[in-house]
Amino acid sequence: MIRREFITLLGGASAWPLAVRAQQRALPVIGFLNLAEPDGDPDRLRGFRQGLKETGYVEGENVSIVYRWAEQNQVDRLPALAADLVRRQVTMIATGGVPSALAAKAATMSMSIPVLFVVGDDPIRQGLVPSLARPGSNLTGINFITGELAAKRLELMRELVPGATRVGVIAAVGGSAETVVKDVQAAASTIGLQIQMLRANNSREIDEAFATFGRERPDIIFVGGGPFYASRRVQIVQLSAHYRLPASYAGREFAEVGGLMSYGGNTTEAFRQAGAYAGRILKGTKPSDLPVMQATKLELVINRQTARMLGITVPPLLLTIADEVIE
Repeated sequence: MIRREFITLLGGASAWPLAVRAQQRALPVIGFLNLAEPDGDPDRLRGFRQGLKETGYVEGENVSIVYRWAEQNQVDRLPALAADLVRRQVTMIATGGVPSALAAKAATMSMSIPVLFVVGDDPIRQGLVPSLARPGSNLTGINFITGELAAKRLELMRELVPGATRVGVIAAVGGSAETVVKDVQAAASTIGLQIQMLRANNSREIDEAFATFGRERPDIIFVGGGPFYASRRVQIVQLSAHYRLPASYAGREFAEVGGLMSYGGNTTEAFRQAGAYAGRILKGTKPSDLPVMQATKLELVINRQTARMLGITVPPLLLTIADEVIE
């Protein structure tokens, strides 16, 4: 009797590691595809993981995340990275930025793999979905409304620097950056600003663009958005300070590290909402049944300490309407 129980116990012990491995293999896997460097914007990942946790999923416990990064804004790498995630048969693909979302969409055209996007530009205009209310395919996501605010950002900078007549614009190449460039050009023309456009797709080109602005001295700088620029925010803000150039940014993460002014949706909150959507999809909700969620709050953040360093007095009206003033 005792011997039989001992043998049974041994049999159960030997089978236990196999059961654990089988359970691990059965974990749903999220493929996370992004343009930025892995350590470039930890707040976005923190937000995404928080949203997952709110729906009952914790990375490493009951969900696995496989990361793919097109480091240094190498957009041409995205199709291969997306195809790799498809080959790995991930449960879903979560993306940051329009180029990543388009690459994932192309890679899953004939598949049923859900694709979740977080973008700052209009997802209809970028060809991601036909409708916000009814995405109607394997894609849905969050639009935190940054790319469509060019006119308002320029207007706010004119209030901060009333005598400005020339604006220097730094933007990436391709994807939603092209839409932003067109919007900035149209808005600058409307309010009578001369525009100087420079393109920068990697860290070296960012250095070179700001060196040019430092020599040619536009009155204000408009910095394009996107995950790559967000990941290089410390470099960009430090260059703005070095050349003493008043600059406007797309998200509060820039103002938090010393940028003069930011206006746009909260990207950390957008990724938290994306994480919550990811949890719902993992539980069986179809992407086509989840409307594209749009940011309901736009934030104006002013770094008053940077303004003082630049010799700029922030008008009382801007201080009143700002969501946050960093002293």
